[in-house]
Amino acid sequence: MDVMGDKATLFETGRYVQPSGRDEAGEAAEEARRRLAAEAGDVEAMSVLGSMLLRRGDLDGAEPHLRAATAAGDRAAANNLGVLLHQRGYAEEAAGWWRIAAVAGSAAAAHALGRHHRERGDEPAAEYWLRQSAEQGHALGAYALADLLEHRGDDGAEQWMRSAAEQGHREAAYRLARALDRQAGLESDGDDSTGRALEEQAEQFYRQAAARGHRRAALHLGAILEKRGDLKEAGRWYLTSAKDGEARAACALGFLLRDAGDSESAAVWWLRAAQDGDGNAANALGALHAERGETQTAERWYRAAMDAGDDNGAYNLGLLCAEQGRTAQAEQWYRRAAYAGHREAANALAILLLQGGDATGAEPWFSKAAEAGSVDAAFNLGILFAGRSEEPVALRWYERAAAAGHTEAALQVGIARLRDGDEREAERHLRCAAGGGSAEAAYRLAAVLDARRPAVSAHELGEAVHEKTECEEWYERAASQGHRRAQVRVGMLAAARGDVVEAARWYRQAAEAGSRNGAFNLGLLLAREGSEPEAAVWWTRAADAGHGRAALRLALVYARRGELAEGQRWADRAVALGPAEVAERAARLRDALGQELSA
Repeated sequence: MDVMGDKATLFETGRYVQPSGRDEAGEAAEEARRRLAAEAGDVEAMSVLGSMLLRRGDLDGAEPHLRAATAAGDRAAANNLGVLLHQRGYAEEAAGWWRIAAVAGSAAAAHALGRHHRERGDEPAAEYWLRQSAEQGHALGAYALADLLEHRGDDGAEQWMRSAAEQGHREAAYRLARALDRQAGLESDGDDSTGRALEEQAEQFYRQAAARGHRRAALHLGAILEKRGDLKEAGRWYLTSAKDGEARAACALGFLLRDAGDSESAAVWWLRAAQDGDGNAANALGALHAERGETQTAERWYRAAMDAGDDNGAYNLGLLCAEQGRTAQAEQWYRRAAYAGHREAANALAILLLQGGDATGAEPWFSKAAEAGSVDAAFNLGILFAGRSEEPVALRWYERAAAAGHTEAALQVGIARLRDGDEREAERHLRCAAGGGSAEAAYRLAAVLDARRPAVSAHELGEAVHEKTECEEWYERAASQGHRRAQVRVGMLAAARGDVVEAARWYRQAAEAGSRNGAFNLGLLLAREGSEPEAAVWWTRAADAGHGRAALRLALVYARRGELAEGQRWADRAVALGPAEVAERAARLRDALGQELSA
């Protein structure tokens, strides 16, 4: 047991000794004055002199003065004599003097006596004396009582922890903040205002503890500020905590610096944290070296992360080996991380097995990862079961992944719901997927909305162009992402409102990306504008890609030019490509051209 923790508990006289190094000459003069007064029989001087010598570590010099003052009835001397005897190893004798001082009203002695009883397993006696100390306003007593009650699961612990924190006890402030944080987390699904109030209180106590030099409080305060977006202040608290030796703060500071574009400074702090055993920092260093192509150094840091107990190290080693084509080693590291419960490693291992043709071996790893919360694994299970034509099972996994925000899974659910005729649910999922950036979902959503639009009546033709509808906006979003069918549809909408230039632009984009409908429509547009030779070029491209109407158009072009054999060839191609009405017209044209050629 150390010397009572602070000046207020060591000395109850109100006369505090200055810490070493502040004013040595003043201390010496004060000691000399107290010594003279003690030799003259001044009890208070004996007590203070004994306390001064005790603080300095001069136990032999302090003991006679403390015993003399204690014999004269000075309770502070009795308390400090107990401290001295405890330091000498005479715990029972120390407890006797603390009891005398505590009975006389010394809160510090009651605290020391309570701690003594707790160390010996006598919790009822410990609680009694700690409560005596706490109720007298003693911060250390309140904290020790709170710690005892919390250990027992007593609801009264928070009251005394708060009391100690409000009196400036930094560890109490930190522990109270942690408790409030946990309560705020439990309230996150309930009353938002209650949760926010708890978070604000937690921040207040973190700040109080951090300001008094509590490094973990500074770390948590930095995390709160970072989450809020106050990166500059967050960085200051991370720096304070990191300088005090908190590896997690050094690691967090490294990520802040990296995000700010200062990778070199980030590496310095990650190195410091990694050398102190922080696996996350070691992983970050590994990733930094991997990005630079320094694979051997990256592997060394990933192994260091793994040795620090961070399963991400094994997972990252797997990724590194996979990138280098070292499949066997990648599987080994993925397995190690997966067996340790790393869900993304389990997913990666399943993908590796699936790529190797082992679908049976992949399934349980996908399931394990998905059950552990991997959204990608849930989606991959959907793909796996869909490949086996087990659509209901696939849909269940797609729905699970979609509920967690997986864009492609939401698209698959939307498609399935459209197939089942549940347009409302289909639209909901397609909106989620389209909002997440899926071009296919945006196109399909636009098509759903497009089908609901009322047909334009004859009297509306020729009216001024209205603002774009929602379906047009989704078509355009998909088109701008390179979706060929959407590009064709946007071109058709532009052509319908008379915007030939815009229509041609979208048709051309689609055609150049390989859309046969885009090429066909671009040909139609060019033909109407009098550019039949260029139109024929695009129709040829469309026909070569299997577009029957484009082949029929080419047959007509060549027939008009008098190139009957070429016309007949394209008409024959159109018959083969269809659809039925095109094939019928093409057959009549082919026969007519055949008669013309044989005449």
